[in-house]
Amino acid sequence: MKSEKKLWRMWKVLSLAFSIVVRIYWYRLRGKSQWEKDKLLERIGKEFKETLFELNGVLIKVGQLLSIREDLLPKGFINQIQDLVDHVPPSPWEEIEKVLEREWDGSVTTKVQAIDQEAVASASIGEVYKATLFDGTQAAVKVQRPEIPSLVKTDFRSLAIIIWFARYFAPVPKGFIDFKMLYKELKQVIEQELDFSKEMNTGISFKQRFRDHPNVKIPAMYPELCTDKVLVMEWVDGFRLNDRKAFESYGLDGQKLAKELFRLFLPQWLEPGVFHADPHAGNILLQPDGTFVLLDYGMIGEISKRDSTHFQDLLEGILLKNFRKAAEALAQLGFLLPDASPKTIEPVLKEFVTLDMEEFKQMDLISVKKEINDMVKSLPIQVPTRFIFLGRSFATIEGLVHTLSPDEETLDVVKPAFMDWVKDSNTNKWELFMKWISAQPLFQTLQKIRQLLDVTDKALEQKDHQQQNEFQFKIYESQKKQAFILILSGFAGGFTGLGFDMELLLQGSFGLAGFGLAGYWFITTRQRRWLKKLKNGQLH
Repeated sequence: MKSEKKLWRMWKVLSLAFSIVVRIYWYRLRGKSQWEKDKLLERIGKEFKETLFELNGVLIKVGQLLSIREDLLPKGFINQIQDLVDHVPPSPWEEIEKVLEREWDGSVTTKVQAIDQEAVASASIGEVYKATLFDGTQAAVKVQRPEIPSLVKTDFRSLAIIIWFARYFAPVPKGFIDFKMLYKELKQVIEQELDFSKEMNTGISFKQRFRDHPNVKIPAMYPELCTDKVLVMEWVDGFRLNDRKAFESYGLDGQKLAKELFRLFLPQWLEPGVFHADPHAGNILLQPDGTFVLLDYGMIGEISKRDSTHFQDLLEGILLKNFRKAAEALAQLGFLLPDASPKTIEPVLKEFVTLDMEEFKQMDLISVKKEINDMVKSLPIQVPTRFIFLGRSFATIEGLVHTLSPDEETLDVVKPAFMDWVKDSNTNKWELFMKWISAQPLFQTLQKIRQLLDVTDKALEQKDHQQQNEFQFKIYESQKKQAFILILSGFAGGFTGLGFDMELLLQGSFGLAGFGLAGYWFITTRQRRWLKKLKNGQLH
């Protein structure tokens, strides 16, 4: 029965993936308008979300992670899955009790004095129950759902097949998305969230980090009761951060709370170490005295000392207009796709940095935004997940800041918090000196003179090269479409011949499909070589 469920689950995922690719190619072959293509992507996003709701488990997490990759996936698709949240009824208590007994190697009553059999919260991976320890302490017990271990291998296998399929057949520019890296990052993040012992260690690390912070509460962990499938922590009461009626009833100042919240997260984003990557209102509670309670450390990001050093190199390169150094720093941070040359993005960095802001203000912002998006998407860049998490963490906190203090500009909250951080941190004096130099009128005047001399010519030259490359890319894509039609026609004819026992049609059709596959492989190989040369700056 279990094996049949796994096969059904895998079939459901793979058939959806195949259906998506065929429909997108079909729309392209028929020359549908962009509006019709966008509507198709919205329908696909809705189907994708409904399928994940039906299957649940690890795949919900896959969908949630994909929903933040706006840099890789179409907007219409992203819009449909952005609100992807867990809708899972709790497991029967008998099954949860078996997990606890297995993990605790004995009866539940030998580890806790009492435990409620009704779940306080239930999600796709874990369920939370309230318990009382033997010393009378109230605790939260998070238990991994019983069916998760048996589904993980099946879901990861399905995901690996989809990634392989997308890598070779998906109608996206080959070479501009590193599917191997995407799969590796998705698997790594989900495996981390599945291991509750890692979440325990992160909670302990956060408690140590904020031990001297006066208005932050990190629940204590109970390592002796924790395993990779069970997490036991201190029970802490509080109300949701976005509950305005609650914090106003306690006389708390929303404006002050907003600034304190930003001060709490700013060091997490700017200093080496881990940061909370999912700080939504349900994971940040407030207590009546204004204390913040941070919960749920399953989804975290990390800024390493190495990242911090390369960020400094990036800042230095931009301040000194040393675009080679800035591009190398981006490469070291992992923003460039494999085999891509940093030289490819030097002109773009140069153009952004030398842009006259007064001229920028007078431009059509919609056109500028579209041009910037097209430019960025044409570059061999794929933002690493840890930096996507960083952006997501910032955007979530920015939204909460606005909720707490809707009448105040976000910049008015950010600026004093940032200046306090600069004063309190050991900022290198040389960096401050370089910032001061770059802000001087003479320095800016020299840059503007140089910009007037070469920006126009460079822009025209870049636009010409971009048009040539787009034309060549369309030729390759057109050839691949023709090969794909041969493959589909061959398989259709082959299965028809098989069904009606027509040997000649069967052999001829599968021969046609084989010819199409060979052609598709040959064209794709040539396109990849061309893209590799393009990324390395060998083509213009």
